[in-house]
Amino acid sequence: MSELTPRSVPEPLDPDPRDPEAALRARLRPRFIPGALALFLGVLGLAAVVCLHFPASLTMPELRELYPMALVRETIRTAILAAGALGALAVLLDRGKRLGAVALACALAATLAGGADVPVATPVPPSRHVGLDWFVLDLFVLALVFVPLERAFTRRRGQLILRGGWRTDLAHFGVSHLLVQLSVFLTLQPAALLLRFVAPDLRALVASQPAALQFIEALVLADLASYAAHRAFHVFPRLWRFHAVHHSSVELDWLAGSRLHLVDVIVTRGVAFLPLHLLGFAEGPLQAYLVWVSFQAVWIHANLRFEHPWLERVIVTPRFHHWHHAADPEAIDRNFAVHVPWIDRLFGTHHLPPGRWPSRYGIAGDPVPASWLAQLLWPFRRSDPSP
Repeated sequence: MSELTPRSVPEPLDPDPRDPEAALRARLRPRFIPGALALFLGVLGLAAVVCLHFPASLTMPELRELYPMALVRETIRTAILAAGALGALAVLLDRGKRLGAVALACALAATLAGGADVPVATPVPPSRHVGLDWFVLDLFVLALVFVPLERAFTRRRGQLILRGGWRTDLAHFGVSHLLVQLSVFLTLQPAALLLRFVAPDLRALVASQPAALQFIEALVLADLASYAAHRAFHVFPRLWRFHAVHHSSVELDWLAGSRLHLVDVIVTRGVAFLPLHLLGFAEGPLQAYLVWVSFQAVWIHANLRFEHPWLERVIVTPRFHHWHHAADPEAIDRNFAVHVPWIDRLFGTHHLPPGRWPSRYGIAGDPVPASWLAQLLWPFRRSDPSP
């Protein structure tokens, strides 16, 4: 491992020392919840209205075919109304007054722009696009599911919803979703180049299997491939600099898994998806796997006290993956699998001490910068001299 690996144990990092206002925010944060929630709904509602105005350039064709538009419009309408009501409440009661005022402005702008009733001419012509609709939909659903779960079953008590580094992680989340067309294109290129070397009969045989069997096979094959890529990012110093961005989080929750350098995302996904596309898995099982991995990636980073020994032998859980992010010396270069933990047992990298969780996360010395743009550029800089 490179000199950036957390070989020495840092002092406990709660709150994040890079955020000098963390202690103050920890005392004041609960009063800002109405304003923060209003702003969240207002921004997403306004973004959704913008998507209705420019569907060709701001929405994904794959999702447009699936949207139940009556439900979508009603959800947008509800979000705008809720943002306005909560924003007004926050302003009147001084429960995050500035956040509430911005939320009111977003709700007003969305309403003046046509709200949920903006007509969409169909069919929408194909064009180059960014995934603004994917960003809005995924952020809304994940927050709706995981924020209440983390509040009800939190493991690390005292950790805030808007904990240190959340802005950086949200920026990573946004960029990866907005650039989905580019990232999917680059991710599929290795398979496209190698497809001619795979026998059509083999692809037909794989696709003819029962859907449940194909799903399990896809899960295992993708995890074996991603294990190899993941371990390579830890072993080779130049690759580690990209992956160190992901390990720089000192507090884990549902949003922390989004902190990934674009090079890390494209390479890892390209390697993981390679066997799936080359072998020709049917569309249904492949889509089921994509849904699974989308939620699994969020689940394993979540701040949840989830301990079920029998299940931990079958699938990767938050406790298993939290040990991968641990700064504890015993956990360095362990638990590379994303779906099935027996892969780490097979290759001797499994670490899951009974009943224990890591004491701290992050990288000793805190070498990775804090902002999204700095993290994007940092791996391309020349490495610091070895001590």
